Amino acid sequence: MNADIPLSAQLINLFASVILLLAFAMLAQRRVLPLINFFALQGLTLCLSTLVVAFTTGQAHLYGSAALTLVLKAMLLPWILHRLVRQLQVRADVEGLINIPATMIAGIVLVMIAFNVALPISQLSSTISRGTLGIALATVMLAFLMMIIRTKAIPQVVGFLAMENGLFLAATSATYGMPMVVELGIALDVLVGVIILGVFFFQIREQFDSLDIRNLEKLKER
Repeated sequence: MNADIPLSAQLINLFASVILLLAFAMLAQRRVLPLINFFALQGLTLCLSTLVVAFTTGQAHLYGSAALTLVLKAMLLPWILHRLVRQLQVRADVEGLINIPATMIAGIVLVMIAFNVALPISQLSSTISRGTLGIALATVMLAFLMMIIRTKAIPQVVGFLAMENGLFLAATSATYGMPMVVELGIALDVLVGVIILGVFFFQIREQFDSLDIRNLEKLKER
């Protein structure tokens, strides 16, 4: 490790790299339960990264953000998703519109684009975590790609939640996070959204006996 780089910055970059690796793992994963577990690990890593930033900078509100991330992203939401998978008897396999090698190539291209876009922006920031802005943007783009190529409802929801992880990392990288009242509002919106989607999943399953969102196209013919 470079002795000129503070240990805290090295830890932040390490956690950000793990978040990006987990984003690739979710992109390549073809089984539902491991996909949810990877999301939980990403939430835990995001919590640890936020704690390091909070300790290093003395930004007290980031401790609350880290606790909120731990409870919501690493515990509550994965538990809700696991429960939905069991109750809906979701098949273990996740279908994608393109194969894994093509997905990984597309992901690598998106990461390159993200780093090139984020580089001039990060140079304008003075935060200790500014070096992770490219990773944050890449995480958002990989999550968006996962939402596009998945045909099942639950993996698309996981992609949406992973995208929110990337946005939170970007906010921490650029400005040391958002005000706590804003984060609480977003967390509540995400939680309510997942609960509503859970009800929606049951309706899809009852109507089509499947969570393949391509079945919704049949409604156009009615």
